[in-house]
Amino acid sequence: MAHSTERFGETFDAVLCPGSGEGAVSMVNLRPIPLVTSLILAVLLLLLSAAIIYVSCEYFVNGVEWSGRRLGVSQSAVGTVLAAFGTALPESVVTFVAVVFGDTAAQKDIGVGAALGGPLVLGTIAYAVVGAVFLASRKREGAALLANVDTRKLSRDQAWFMAIFVLKVGLGLVAFAIKPWLGVLFVAAYSLYVWEEMRRPEDAVEEELDPLKLRPRMKEPSAAWAVFQTVLALVVIFFSSRLFVHQLDAIGPWLGMSPQMVALLLSPIATELPETMNAVIWVRQGKVPLALGNISGAMMIQATIPSAFGIVFTPWMLSPPLVWAAAATMIAVATLFVLLRKRVLSPIRLSLLCLLYVLFAAGLPLVGG
Repeated sequence: MAHSTERFGETFDAVLCPGSGEGAVSMVNLRPIPLVTSLILAVLLLLLSAAIIYVSCEYFVNGVEWSGRRLGVSQSAVGTVLAAFGTALPESVVTFVAVVFGDTAAQKDIGVGAALGGPLVLGTIAYAVVGAVFLASRKREGAALLANVDTRKLSRDQAWFMAIFVLKVGLGLVAFAIKPWLGVLFVAAYSLYVWEEMRRPEDAVEEELDPLKLRPRMKEPSAAWAVFQTVLALVVIFFSSRLFVHQLDAIGPWLGMSPQMVALLLSPIATELPETMNAVIWVRQGKVPLALGNISGAMMIQATIPSAFGIVFTPWMLSPPLVWAAAATMIAVATLFVLLRKRVLSPIRLSLLCLLYVLFAAGLPLVGG
């Protein structure tokens, strides 16, 4: 009779055979079955969730562009505000739940880590992926992919981010009584950023948009349909992202990574995947300003709203690994700022920002990660 039993970390397949005594059995053919099946399942679910996220982002960027058109929002603000806020909202909710309703310090640390890990991934991996797509698109669209990018405005966004980011990191290095009240400043800073973006005049020439995917036969879909498609896509993105994160958590131990290492290195990549996907889709469509603006706007949200939650509801004291993450982020953003101000940003230089994430990963064990 076949039977399965388990020992810590392994599964065994055994065959029970009659023994010498009454009712006795002996276990033979004891052989370990490695947990390869669970790893394969995790990898397949990881790929499946990534594919679902990408398809959902196709619907999201299509819906958010039509929503912006119908609501009278400029194309620039569609990327920096509407798309960035939409994809960052689920992450901000998760951060809020972690820091407000978390029962232990470890649970609250999840929110603090998200406030630092998100900008790091966006400032390095997301921009690098977009740079790689730039390079892959050269043969099709020529080398001047950044010709229509407002480098002055984009560099100004980086300056905004650096000022806010330095303040929030500085607050994480000292303890004082009124610190929680300063969380309001970060909400005010983001509100001011949104106000500045939304008051920009609409683009003089409106680009032709692809038909709304849920109403492909309508040349001018209503705002209700556009918003409905956008919200529906966000819901699918949220649950697919949760599945993606869970699979990374399962694969991490197979790679010899501790839970803390997974939280610092892999989980932020998963949570920022929608923003990266949005940017990639827009680059493939030739809408480079929207792509870069989406990442820039997402970084502004990550620098303010999750930080405000963390500062108000936690002691907001940064551990050495988080300080190291902040340092890597600042180097990446400062590099991008200089390249933009000097107007020497190129796809190759953009793609090389990923090396700063590699540097962060390599230095993490040295700082206690």
